[in-house]
Amino acid sequence: MKFNLKSLVVAAAFVAAGGANAADLTLNAGEEITAFGYTVSGLSGAGTLSFSTALLGALELGGVTFEEVAPATLTVDGYASVSAAAPVQSLTGNFDGVTLNITQVGTLGGATQVLGEDAIINEVSVNGGFISVKNLRVDLVSKSVFGTLVGGNGVGTVENLKIWDITTIEGPTSFTAQTGTLVSENTLSGLLITEEAFNLFVKAGDLSELGAGALSGVNAEGGYGTITSRITATVTAVPEPSTYALMGVGLVGLGLMSRRRAAK
Repeated sequence: MKFNLKSLVVAAAFVAAGGANAADLTLNAGEEITAFGYTVSGLSGAGTLSFSTALLGALELGGVTFEEVAPATLTVDGYASVSAAAPVQSLTGNFDGVTLNITQVGTLGGATQVLGEDAIINEVSVNGGFISVKNLRVDLVSKSVFGTLVGGNGVGTVENLKIWDITTIEGPTSFTAQTGTLVSENTLSGLLITEEAFNLFVKAGDLSELGAGALSGVNAEGGYGTITSRITATVTAVPEPSTYALMGVGLVGLGLMSRRRAAK
């Protein structure tokens, strides 16, 4: 068998040069991905949505009750505080071999708000309804929160709905590639509901005009709440494809030298 050493060297150089290009990568829970000489695995963590004081005040007027949507965990202290902690399901980032920029984070589960038939909003009776918000996807680039809305009164299921615009993002979203444990901690505050989501909320809850006005005022008082997250993953180093190619070139060279010595 004849080996074209020149072709192998060119191929190795091509692979190595390809490492300079950035790639969009998505890591799902329970899986691993490998790129640019690193393997990332063991994705874990949670994103916790905490209702704002303004939102809780509006919900209290309506006598709203809360239910968790598994696998999220709901914590309720009357109308003093309500939060839903949802496990992280996916992390998407842009990686160039040196810097990882986290662009999106996805979670599973959420919370349901239930308005009973005898609910009162601003002393006006409503027919009742429910609003479930689950499976959030935070887009850190566009500063938006998407999710699935399931609602009563004919709303049904609306997927990939842009629910909130994010006012402020605190905490790092870019990391230098290194082995060990990657830890990302962020706080997203000032969640302002979009017009489309607001209209669906009103319909799903069958809110009166006064009730809708109370809910609308939440935006003016700083938004619907905050999302805090802590995400971890394990990063290990592995030989790059270019390294394997160059090793192959070296082995071929050693093989040819051995053949030449044996022929003498």
